[in-house]
Amino acid sequence: MRGPTAPQKFIKKNTASAGCTSAGSYSKHSKIMSSSSTFKPLRGRRVVSLALNLPGPAALMRLGELGARCLKVEPPGPGQTPAGRPISGDPMGQYNIGAYNTLHEGVRVAQIDLKTERGHAQLARELAKADLLLTSFRPSALHKLGLNWKAVHRAHPALSMVEIVGAPGDRADEPGHDLTYLAEAGLVPGTDLPPSLLADMAGALLTVEAALGVLMQAATSGKGAHRQVALSDAAAWLALPRHWGLTLPSGAVGGAHAGYRVYPCKDGRVAIAALEPHFAASLFAAAGLPPPDARAPFAPPAREAIAAWALTKTRRQLDALAVARDIPLCTLSNK
Repeated sequence: MRGPTAPQKFIKKNTASAGCTSAGSYSKHSKIMSSSSTFKPLRGRRVVSLALNLPGPAALMRLGELGARCLKVEPPGPGQTPAGRPISGDPMGQYNIGAYNTLHEGVRVAQIDLKTERGHAQLARELAKADLLLTSFRPSALHKLGLNWKAVHRAHPALSMVEIVGAPGDRADEPGHDLTYLAEAGLVPGTDLPPSLLADMAGALLTVEAALGVLMQAATSGKGAHRQVALSDAAAWLALPRHWGLTLPSGAVGGAHAGYRVYPCKDGRVAIAALEPHFAASLFAAAGLPPPDARAPFAPPAREAIAAWALTKTRRQLDALAVARDIPLCTLSNK
């Protein structure tokens, strides 16, 4: 067993913002919630996480930003770095150290071998002080480790627990990953990979939601509560707009509306989201088109006219038009 290790050095990355604007502009940040925020509803709460890879650490990061004191327990890693520091036992720390550092900023990390009695004893001491346990093992693995909900609740009656699994119920032991859950939900229509790990990140937010729920219930009842979060359910939640037809090619936000599309422009691309009638009217006026009625934006000639107009404009010109005419758009490079 190895003792607690300090989080690895946080690496900041500069991110150049695209020319996105809706009567203004924004810049991208690595963290969504400011660490300097005074909104800390979980101040004084202790969270222990055994969850590796992305969903669990992403949820832990959010809980930490809400004020919780967070401990991440990892298995011993495969040796040490050239500088003599332990290599992370979390696969994320081995194949993307930048992501790992961001996820674990402000998190205390301990390498504990849960397959040993000594490791179990150390974890038990941490759980005795904690309010919440996060896991992402398959249920069968938790049972082998003696960390299934029944065993945890018997040993620590006041401790709450949130389990992250791939699929709910009887399918919880099935292997899977973000890609398979998105594919199952109908969110992988072609052969290209999705641009982000959507099920993992949505699952992290559902985990935070579940964590807040069990902590509230425990505060009322005095007993720990338990929830299971399935990444396949997170993917299914994200897929609802598509199943409702909203993002299908025939849908208003699937490309049928001329004001809600991505068009080539003179030196890149422009994502236009002029969906509401007043935004559509501003877009049509900027493009030199007559004021649209409710059906005009759905007509092929409208899409063709705006496409031709966008090709005559540079990103800088489109950004200026967005501010001057109150049009929601984001200009992009072709990279």
